[in-house]
Order: sequence, then C-alpha cells, then structure tokens
Amino acid sequence: MAKAKTSYQCRSCGALSPKWSGQCADCGEWNSLEEGAAPATGKVATPRFQSYTGNQSTITSIEHVTLDEQPRTSCGLPELDRAMGGGLVAGSVTLLGGDPGIGKSTLLLQCLAALSQEHSSLYVTGEESLQQVTLRARRLGLPAKNLRLLTETCVETITRLAASEQPRIMVIDSIQTVYTESMQSAPGSVAQVRESAAHLVRFAKQTGTALFVVGHVTKEGALAGPRVLEHMVDTVLYFEGDSNSRYRVIRAIKNRFGAVNELGVFAMEAGGLRGVPNPSALFLSRHDTPVAGSVIMVTREGSRPLLVEAQALVTSSHSSYPRRVTVGLEQNRLNMLLAVLQRHAGVTMHDQDVFINIVGGVRISETAADLPVLLAAVSSFRDITLDGTLVVFGEIGLSGEVRPVANGQERLAEAVHHGVKRAIVPFANRPREKIDGIEVVPVKRLTDALDQL
Repeated sequence: MAKAKTSYQCRSCGALSPKWSGQCADCGEWNSLEEGAAPATGKVATPRFQSYTGNQSTITSIEHVTLDEQPRTSCGLPELDRAMGGGLVAGSVTLLGGDPGIGKSTLLLQCLAALSQEHSSLYVTGEESLQQVTLRARRLGLPAKNLRLLTETCVETITRLAASEQPRIMVIDSIQTVYTESMQSAPGSVAQVRESAAHLVRFAKQTGTALFVVGHVTKEGALAGPRVLEHMVDTVLYFEGDSNSRYRVIRAIKNRFGAVNELGVFAMEAGGLRGVPNPSALFLSRHDTPVAGSVIMVTREGSRPLLVEAQALVTSSHSSYPRRVTVGLEQNRLNMLLAVLQRHAGVTMHDQDVFINIVGGVRISETAADLPVLLAAVSSFRDITLDGTLVVFGEIGLSGEVRPVANGQERLAEAVHHGVKRAIVPFANRPREKIDGIEVVPVKRLTDALDQL
C-alpha cells in the first residue's frame, strides 16, 4: 500500500513546506508548522463532496426545511442533562474537558452504565486497560452488565469496529491518545488531535451516534490541542472545581442544542458523582452569628439563579503597593469598583489590602456582583456586621448609579425560597407587586445602598 504523503503548513500565514523546520521561511514565525496531508498534484478527478449525513449535498430553500424537534435521551444524571440542555441528541458530539483526577472518566462511566440498560453503548479508552475500567465500575457499584468496552487508539480501527457494533452512545477517553494512520506525528500533537476529531465527528454525524470526547486541560485552564477542536463539536463542557473538594461543577460554554453557561453541580461520594439539585445551599456559609465582610448575592448561571456568598477582607497594607486579590471574580473589575467607591462615596482604600473571595469556588462573570462586592468591602473596612438574611444584587456604573440586571424577579423568588427576609436591589428591578416574606429596598445610587448598612 502506498504511503500517504504529508506536508507542513504554517498556521500563521498558510505557507506549505515539504518538511518540518523550527521557523517558517515565509513569515518568520517559530514553531508554527503543522503536519497535514499533502495536496494532490496532477490531473485528478473532481471529488463528489457529501454532507455529514452521507447524502449528496444540495441547495435547499429555507421554506422546505423540516423543523422536527430532535428527540433527546436522558443521560441518567439530571445535572448532566441540565448542563447539556435537556439530554443527548442523536449524532451530537460533546467535548468534556477538565483537570486530571477531577472525575471526567467517572462521570462518563456512570452515564454509559445508566444508558446501557436501554441503549447500546460503547466505551473506548486509550489511557486505561479493560481491567481498570471494570474495577472502577465494580467499585462504584454500577449496573454495567450490558456496557461494551474497547481499548484502542487508532481512529480508523475505532470507527471500523464501532460501525459493526452500531452503538447509540459512544465515549472516547481521551482524544489526546487517539491517532490517525494518515499522519506521522505522535498522538496528542495538534495535527493528530485535529484529524482524529474530524474522523470521529464525521462518523457520529453519518451514523447518528451520540459521541462524548474527553479532552485534557492545560495549566492555563484551556483545552489542550487546537482551539479549532471546540468549533468542530456541538457542545463543550468544562469540569470545574478543586480535586481536593468533594464538589464539582460542569459548565456549558458552547451548546448548539441548548443555552450556554448552564451549570450542573455534583458531589463526589464513594459511589461516584451525585447530582446536587439545590446548589445554593452549598455556597452559603450560614454563620451562627452575623459577621462583617460577608454578603449574600444572587447570581445567574444559564437558566438557574444561585445564592452565593461574597466575602471581603480589608486590612491595613504594609507595602507601598496595596494588594488586590480576587478568587472567583475578575481583578480588574475590583479595581474599577474601588475607584467608583472612592470617587462617589468618599470611602478611600488606597492604603488597604483588599481580598475578595466567592465561597464554594464559583466563578462570577456577570455584573450583578458589583454591589454585593462593594458592600462586603465596606462592611469589612468599617467592621459593620450584616444580617445573614440580607441579599444584594446590582451593577455599579462609573458615575455611581446602581443599574438593573436581568431576571430580577427570578432572583428575588430564589432568595425567598431560601428564607431571605430583606433584599437591596436596583430601583429598576423593584417588584411591581409586594412579595410576601421579603422586604425589598430599591436603591438608585451607591450612596443609597451604603446608607442601608
């Protein structure tokens, strides 16, 4: 059999080279040459391109496109279904990334063990032996009698065996161990990851197999391999949390079949990962006595409102450059908020170290955390204790105004559900009708909110 020819293409300028070198001869970029299939030369027949469905590609009017709703299959884990937008869709490809040891393989093994009771499932592993996977399933007490296993790293062999097995759901653990015979580079390289993923995506679309792909995460927190891998799949899930903690969070950052930023919360137990239906209770400390520097806020992750505790510690600085440290919040956002606090409220912290922590390891990216963070900082700075039944949310503008946030009514409803008695909210988010069990204090400016302390 003739050996497939390969060439190297620069990812910066697109120049082709017959062999690899450290620097691109055209644009001068270093380590930018990636292996790929050599372009065909000479007179060749024009290929007939086909779509992912295996049919000949044709142009169709949008009026003739059928809008049948894709049926979804439950994963057996309600929190995973929530993160994926309601369940598995036939032919979908889901990329699951996370730190080593956080529970990716355990979660997917639980998922496949539950699905194998009614659907044909195939677990392909390139990192573990069949004995290791079986021991984990027995240790977790999973009903995996009908689960099929395969240890293989060649993508051509995987797709050939899967075509004969015809599974409804398949797991690849992990994409960094899979390689294609058309490439000479080592498994895990950029070219191998990209081409192997392309083979698997094409197989999933043509056969209607729901595919899970496990991806490693680098030290910077990004998925290892090319970023194009995220564009090739339908759903991208990130496994977050500390491996030393028993709680894990799955966040959807891309989903073609549902909303992004959906959140699924799990607790690691002896029997595997268990879904947490009420995650707000995990992120609240519930102090026995009121403490200074602690404020409860209502954030929103996807379609789910969450009660989260924001803690602040303000102490005198002994250096010429006071520290601004944030955990779970953007540091530049804190610097801007402290400047607004000084300019429009007269509270100066230029000689103070300010530490902000979001309890439970949750990352807050929305602006509804502005007002709670500033109130927590002032509470710690002035040593003002706050009641544990107070909840705060709102965005702070550069002119000191308190701006409204989305879904204010749902945030208040979630707060009432957890026994909150008082809420400080933006004036535009005030409820049109009185809500039983809670006192709502609408504020227009930052100084109005500070007066409530």
